Amino acid sequence: MSARQLSTSGERDASPERGSSAERGTSGERDPAAVRDFIERFTGQLTQAGFPRTPARIFVALLTSDSSSLTAAELGDLLQTSPASVSGGVRYLIQVGLVTAQGEPGSRRQHYQMPADVWDEIVRLRNRQFTRWAAEMRDGVDALGAGSPAGARLAETVRYFEFLSAEMSSLLHRWRRESASRPDQ
Repeated sequence: MSARQLSTSGERDASPERGSSAERGTSGERDPAAVRDFIERFTGQLTQAGFPRTPARIFVALLTSDSSSLTAAELGDLLQTSPASVSGGVRYLIQVGLVTAQGEPGSRRQHYQMPADVWDEIVRLRNRQFTRWAAEMRDGVDALGAGSPAGARLAETVRYFEFLSAEMSSLLHRWRRESASRPDQ
């Protein structure tokens, strides 16, 4: 099944010429060129933040899919890229926990899906990174001596990352509470 044969619910669409679920909006039709343009623009934002380009393109393609799930062939069609490129990008996304692979019964085909709480996961990944950095910098403070200018600078950085980590945990908790209380959820 190609990306063009998906309906908004992720099922086969009887009219493949209507566009993929990643290309239709609530008004019924999406402009495939506008969708690809958005994918490339948002990919640029993610790569500027340090995200590898191909995984970023795949991540954004999944964001634009109403079902948040596409096969490798659908991703390749949508992104106009090779199967090898999709395979490497998906492997990266799976390793960092931003995508899961779901098998199709009776087939070797995999559907790559983004978790519903993907942004929470991204923040948690960043938070774990801050925690690891703080731990390494604590060792740096010990090596440099807390009384030295460099040691004091690292100690301040440790406090900064510990503060961010605590605030992010609290922020995620408040978001989950806020999200659960919204009637449209």
